[in-house]
Amino acid sequence: MRRSQRLRHRRDVAAVQREGRAVHGDLLSLRVRPTGLPQSRFAFAVSRRVGKAVVRNRVKRRLRAAVAELHPPGGFDVIVTARAPAAAATYHELKAALAQLLRRARVLERRPYGPAPGS
Repeated sequence: MRRSQRLRHRRDVAAVQREGRAVHGDLLSLRVRPTGLPQSRFAFAVSRRVGKAVVRNRVKRRLRAAVAELHPPGGFDVIVTARAPAAAATYHELKAALAQLLRRARVLERRPYGPAPGS
């Protein structure tokens, strides 16, 4: 993930916490706030409840890689919070959970990319 895709300032994170819409799953929780920016920005929160530092950092690396692979469209600030079961999840499980939550939050399209059916 590029630096421009990260939520780095406290005021931006606070705005997402205050104004964002929450979406919850078994492995992850999201807070999503629409913005007018050309690209989406992400922040990752992994508490000590998930595990020791090595485990928390592994979860964060996997989530950053999943976001880079999913290529979410611009216009959103997103905080991804890992829940305790995320420690035992594989990369593919985390990516699937993240994609599902991003679709529920209407960040990703519900249908796959390509031409619309019937066109």
